[in-house]
Amino acid sequence: MADSSGRREAIQTRLEGVIRKNRFTIAVVFPAIGALTLLASTEGLLPEPLAYNPLLILFGTLVMRSPLVVGLLPRIDRRALAALGVLTGYTYAIEIIGVRTDWPYGAFEYGIELGPMLFGEVPLALPLFFIPLVVNAYLLTLLVLGDRGTNPLVRVGNAVVAVVAVDAVLDPAAVAVGFWTYVPPGPYYGVPLSNYFGWVLSGTVAVILVDLAFDREALLARVRDCEFVLDDLVSFVLLWGAINLLYANWVAAGVAGAFVVGLLRTDRYDRAMLRTALPA
Repeated sequence: MADSSGRREAIQTRLEGVIRKNRFTIAVVFPAIGALTLLASTEGLLPEPLAYNPLLILFGTLVMRSPLVVGLLPRIDRRALAALGVLTGYTYAIEIIGVRTDWPYGAFEYGIELGPMLFGEVPLALPLFFIPLVVNAYLLTLLVLGDRGTNPLVRVGNAVVAVVAVDAVLDPAAVAVGFWTYVPPGPYYGVPLSNYFGWVLSGTVAVILVDLAFDREALLARVRDCEFVLDDLVSFVLLWGAINLLYANWVAAGVAGAFVVGLLRTDRYDRAMLRTALPA
């Protein structure tokens, strides 16, 4: 057992070293390249097979998710695996229901294949796209609320609002670059309001499962100690916020700006951090 624990700690230390050494590349360079390639794909400036290449999309997403995954690894136990496993199943189920019945999000169609498709209907990598968004919103909520987060209703309620706000940034940008379309288009940059009622439902279930997955005090201590664990949210804001700006989705870009304010309130993104994150 001691040898196994020592190996796990050594692997964790090595992974954290890789993330710290490449923070700027992961959190800034990758989303910048992602925004440019998606824009070029949408405008027909990239040739095949680079345009909307699903392998490139999945690789970029995995890289940008890596700070969150590595940061939370020490808090992943059987309880967390069980809750996240249920959340994974729920993620597939609600998306398949949405594609087949137009409920709860409204009628939508995928414009491109985001990698292999489960049953030919939803991306197999869907949990990779959805679950980290929920976890990021939840972690940011914990940090911003502080002691007020001890109240589960306050904690879960604010986290659900943060999850819906995440989609208020994501969906207009995703529609703009052709990831999916709503039929008919809605009033919020092509997104129907029903989509956000659906996200209130799916976000509530997802946040409750994330809340059950971890010991809150241990998780909060880890998030406070691990300076890069929210870098995935930084990548998200840069990537999708930039696309919203480029397509003049001003309200969505403003919501992305609100996340910037929230990240700054965590007191971990300042000039000192920038000096340590920039490559030598």
